[in-house]
Amino acid sequence: MCGICGILNHNGRPAEREVLEAMNKTLAHRGPDGEGVYTCGPLGLGHRRLAILDLSEKGAQPMRSADGRYTITYNGELYNYRELRTELEALGHAFHSSSDTEVVLLACAQWGTACLPRFNGMFAFALWDEREHRLLLARDRYGIKPLYYAHAGNAFLFASEHKALLQHPDLARKLDMEALYEYFTFQNIFTGKTLLQGINTFPAAHFVWIRLEDGAAEVKPTRYWDFPFHEPDTAPSFEDSVEELERLFSQAVRRQLMSDVEVGTFLSGGVDSAAVTAVAAANLPGMKSFTCGFDLSSASGMELNFDERAQAERLSYLLKTEHYEVVLKAGDMERCLPRLVWHVEEPRVGQCYPNYFATKLAGRFCKVVLAGTGGDELFGGYPWRYFEAPESNTLDEYVDSYYQFWQRLVPNSVLRKIFRPVEGAVRQVWTRDIFRDVFAPRTMRFSSAEDRVNHSLYMESKTFLHGLLTIEDKLSMAHGLEVRVPFLDNDLVDFACRVPVRYKLGKSALGKRLDENVVGKQRNCAARHKSGKRLLRKALERFVPESVCNGAKQGFSGPDASWFKGESIDYVRTVVFNNASRIYDIMDPAAVREQVQAHLDGKENKRLFIWSLLYTEEWLKAYG
Repeated sequence: MCGICGILNHNGRPAEREVLEAMNKTLAHRGPDGEGVYTCGPLGLGHRRLAILDLSEKGAQPMRSADGRYTITYNGELYNYRELRTELEALGHAFHSSSDTEVVLLACAQWGTACLPRFNGMFAFALWDEREHRLLLARDRYGIKPLYYAHAGNAFLFASEHKALLQHPDLARKLDMEALYEYFTFQNIFTGKTLLQGINTFPAAHFVWIRLEDGAAEVKPTRYWDFPFHEPDTAPSFEDSVEELERLFSQAVRRQLMSDVEVGTFLSGGVDSAAVTAVAAANLPGMKSFTCGFDLSSASGMELNFDERAQAERLSYLLKTEHYEVVLKAGDMERCLPRLVWHVEEPRVGQCYPNYFATKLAGRFCKVVLAGTGGDELFGGYPWRYFEAPESNTLDEYVDSYYQFWQRLVPNSVLRKIFRPVEGAVRQVWTRDIFRDVFAPRTMRFSSAEDRVNHSLYMESKTFLHGLLTIEDKLSMAHGLEVRVPFLDNDLVDFACRVPVRYKLGKSALGKRLDENVVGKQRNCAARHKSGKRLLRKALERFVPESVCNGAKQGFSGPDASWFKGESIDYVRTVVFNNASRIYDIMDPAAVREQVQAHLDGKENKRLFIWSLLYTEEWLKAYG
C-alpha cells in the first residue's frame, strides 16, 4: 500500500525532478517506509512505500523490468499474485523479489491490458513503456485505491491524492462550483469531477494509454469490467447458495491475510465485521481488533443505540482477539475536522470523522486491518432504499422516482435558493442527468421488481460504495494503515451479482419510502420487511452467533443529530451564523440558516446537511 504520482511532459522537455519530489513529499503519510523517484526524459514517476510484502529493498519502487523497457509505480495488493507468478514463471519470466509489484509489472509486459481482469485485489498504478513512449494508468474493479489526473500546461499529471497534483506550478487552485453543486445534491460526486477545477477522478475498472504526442487531449479511459447484477434464469437452491457463500467468504478472508507484517480487524457489533474477524482470528490466533464507540450521555431517541462497544467486546471475548477501543465525544469532530479535510480532500458520503479516529487507533498497532465494507451493497443491506421505483417500466420513469430519493441533503428547489449567489456558475448542472448517466453502461430491463432492485444495487455499488471506499482509503492512509475489504474479492462479488433478489431480500419487493435522514430508518424498515442480506446472514451463522447475524442493522455514525443541537450547537452556530464564514462567498445565508434552524428547533433532521456545511467551510480554508 503506497502513494504514487507522476509527470509526463508532452512537449518533450525533461520531467522536473524538483516538482516530482515535491509531489512525492506530500504523500509521505501514505508511505512512511521508503520513497523513490524515477525520470526518463519527459517522464517522471514518484512512489512512497508502506512495506507490506517483501520488506527488503528488492520491493522498492519505482520498479523497472530486467530489460529496462517498463517501469512501474504501484499502489495496492494482489491477493492472487502467487498464482500469477507461477504462471509467468512457466512462460519464462524470472523474478528478483517476492513482491506483488513485480508480478503486476511482468503481467503487463506479458499480457498487456488483458492482465487487468485477471487481477484479484486493489490497485492503482502507472506503467511507463519506454520503447513506445506511452504511459498506462489503471485502477481496480471497485475503486478501492484512488487515482486522480490533471493537465497543467504541457504536463499530464497523476497522483493518489489532489495535494500532490497541486505542487505543479502550472495547475491553478480553483473551486469547481459544478462539482460542489453535485455534492450538495447527492452528498457524493457521481461524475469524474472533484472540488478542484481540472483535477479529475480516474474511473474504477478502467485503463488508459497516454502517449507522449497526445498533448492536452481529452483522456478517454477504457472500461475492462462492470458490476454484472442480474436475475439468473436458473439458480441453485437457497441451501446450496448458503453453502457456496460460506466457502467463498472463508476463501476471501483467508486470501487477504497474506502479509509480511501484522494484520488486525475492525470489529463492530454488526454481522459483516464480526464474520470477517471470526475467520481471520481462526487463522491468526490472538490477532488485534479495533472498535470506535461514542459517549451517549447527551444523545436521545434512537441515537441511544449508536454505541456498539458492548457487542464488540462480547464478540472479542468469543473470538479471542486482543481488543482495543476508542470513545468519541461531541467535541472530537470539531477538533479533528481541519486535519480530516486535508486528508480526505473531496467530500463523500456521510459523517466520516469516526473513521478518522478508528484508523488512528488501529494504525498505532498494525499496518494492515480487514474491514466489512461491501457486504451491504452486494447483498442488499439497505432495503429501505430499493423500493423507490416500484412501478417503473422505463429508464426515465425509474430515474424520475429514484432520483428524488438520492437528493440526500436538500431537494433541488431548496438547493437552487442556497446557491443563488453563484447561480450562473451552476445553471448548466443537470443533476438528474448525472444520476441517469450512472446507468449508461448497463442494459436496463424492467420486466420485474427484481430487475428494479438489481438496478438499485448496481447504482449503489457504483456510487455509494465508491464513496465509502474513497473515505476508507484516505483516512487509513492518513495513519500509514492499509485497509483490506474481503467482501470485494472477485469470486465473491461475481457470486453476489448473480444471486436471486429473493435470496437477498425475501419476498418483499415493494415498500413505502423512508427518509434517509431519519434516525432509526434501518429498524423501521426491518420491522416492515423482515429482510435485508437474508442469504448473507444465513451463511455467516457458521462464523458468529445467531443473535449477531439477525440483529438490527446499525450504521457507523455518531449521535450527530443530538450533538448538533446540544453539545456541538456553539460550533454549528459559529460557522452557520457567522457572516464571515467562507461558505457565504457561494451560498445564500438566509437559505442555509433556514435549513439549519429547522434542525436546531427539532422540526427536521438535517444532520447530513449540517455536516456537509461544516466540511465545506473547512475545505474552503484548506483548498479554496
